[in-house]
This record gives sequence, structure tokens and C-alpha cells, in this order.
Amino acid sequence: MSGHDGVTVRRPPQATVAEIMLDRPEAMNALSTAMGARLATVCAELAADRGIRAVVLAAAGRAFCVGADLKERAVMSDADFMAQRPVFRAAFGGVLALPQPVIAAVHGYALGGGCELALSCDLIVADETAEFGLPETTVGLVPGGGGTQLALRRLGPGRAADLVLTGRRIGAAEAERIGLAERLAGNSPVSVMNAKRALRQGAGVPLAIGLEIEDSAWRAAAFSTDRKEGIAAFVQKREPNWPGS
Repeated sequence: MSGHDGVTVRRPPQATVAEIMLDRPEAMNALSTAMGARLATVCAELAADRGIRAVVLAAAGRAFCVGADLKERAVMSDADFMAQRPVFRAAFGGVLALPQPVIAAVHGYALGGGCELALSCDLIVADETAEFGLPETTVGLVPGGGGTQLALRRLGPGRAADLVLTGRRIGAAEAERIGLAERLAGNSPVSVMNAKRALRQGAGVPLAIGLEIEDSAWRAAAFSTDRKEGIAAFVQKREPNWPGS
């Protein structure tokens, strides 16, 4: 798949890993309305693709994403601004709803909506140039792409409040690359997706309920053909050929 409007998708033939590329380097990948609409469409397509086992969200140019395109917003009427809201919610929601594990490969600025896109992924792999921030409060806004809720759940209330309320930026200390996605893609897709479901649905619920969610995920994997293949491959000391069902 490929596309325009600032988002492209790369998937080599027979590959099990797809790369979503934020591709407006001239604007430091600032999110326009068209870009948001395209991102939502791309995520829906990948979510329905059974051949894709992992997704990498990356970016062209020297920044991951600097957030909403403020130049576009500067000429919007209030009605236009409100019309953009469901488009952006669909974009962030599309990344969050992907059933495959999603890795954000971050370099340079990941600010505002860019930080929220990274937080919407399961894993964030950042190089030494990465700089994260939720600066919405510094321009009279509140994070609206899931930033308050995702930071709360991933960072804890103290760090989330620090980021959201101060709007300050945080640099990345470790540098890793996209190779992590290949490892995830080599695992059973049934197991990975159900484990992800358990992690997501179990966040913030009482332990007893979380254990029932885990049990449901375990049963879905335990009675799959992937489990049978996994055991057979282990016994025969070979690489598994996952059916994915």
C-alpha cells in the first residue's frame, strides 16, 4: 500500500511487518486534517490484514511529528476546527485500535499529537535525538489525542501530571532501532494479539477482573492452531510456521 496526504505505507512482498510513515518532512510531519484522515484509513486497512503481524510507526525527515499543523489551524473557523476533531480522534483511535503490536520508531521532536501517537503504540523505540512533550497547556489547549489518559496509564499520575501540566520536553537516553519489530513478528500472532488484548483490557481494572480477562486471552490462544504448531515446532526443534488462527 502507498498513499499521499502525508502518510505512506511500506510493506515489502511477503513481509509480515508493515511500516506506516509520517511523510510531511517539509512541515516536520505536522498533522493536517488530510493527514489525519489518511492515517485513520491506513490503520483500518492494516487492522484487517491478517498477513501483518507487527506495525512500525516511523517518520521521514528530522522530526517524528511536531503535533497539529498550527498553520492550517490558524486560518480555520471555529466550525472548521470542530470538524477536524472527529478526524483526529479517528486517526489516534486507529493507531490505538490496531490489533497487531505497534512500535513507534521515534527520532527528533515528538510533541503534542506526535507524542500522543507514540503513546498510542505498544512500544516506543527512540534514538538519542528524540524529544517528547505534551505542550498543549502552553498554547491554551488540553491534549486531545489521548495524551492525558495514555500518559496517566503508562507513566503514572505523577509523571503524567508533570508532562501535561508543565508542557515541558523530555529527551530520550537510549537509542534502539526497528529490529525489535521483527522479533515480535516472529511470535505467534494469536498469542501476541491476545496478550495485547489482556494488557489493554486489564489496565485500570481490579485484579480479579484482570485475571478473568487474562484467562479469556489464555483460552483463545490455548485452543488455537498456533498452539499446536508451537508445540510441534518445539518438539521437532524447528522454527514454527504459524497458521495465525
